[in-house]
Amino acid sequence: MDIAFISCVKLKKTGLYKAEDLYISDFFKKSLKYCQLNHDKIFILSAKYGLLNLDDQIEDYEMTLNNFSKNEKIIWSKKVFYQISKKINIDDKLFFYVGENYRKYLLPLIKNNYEIPLKGLGIGKQLRFYKNNIESQTLRLF
Repeated sequence: MDIAFISCVKLKKTGLYKAEDLYISDFFKKSLKYCQLNHDKIFILSAKYGLLNLDDQIEDYEMTLNNFSKNEKIIWSKKVFYQISKKINIDDKLFFYVGENYRKYLLPLIKNNYEIPLKGLGIGKQLRFYKNNIESQTLRLF
């Protein structure tokens, strides 16, 4: 199974929502849509909650890994690794569409084959990638 990981974003609705509906930035929506078209399963990596299923009910929050110390990032990564290990099989291929803060201490723990498709691309280039690929895949459906 191909499993994608996308990250939480700052722009959120206020209140209690399914994780896929809480985050409302254009970047999040495009990354989610792209992954829905290209992967079998998607998880969200959240600074507060760790690993989220798209339909997990969560409340809005103000927290970012950007403000975590190195030790806090290591602890967060170990927590997320534990959550991931309960949800995937060793033969699943993992795709990380998340920034360096989400990957740095997590990926060394991962035993699965994984890819970082947008590694090294800035936000603008990532948005362009999502937009262009979503449009081309949508056109192929017709």
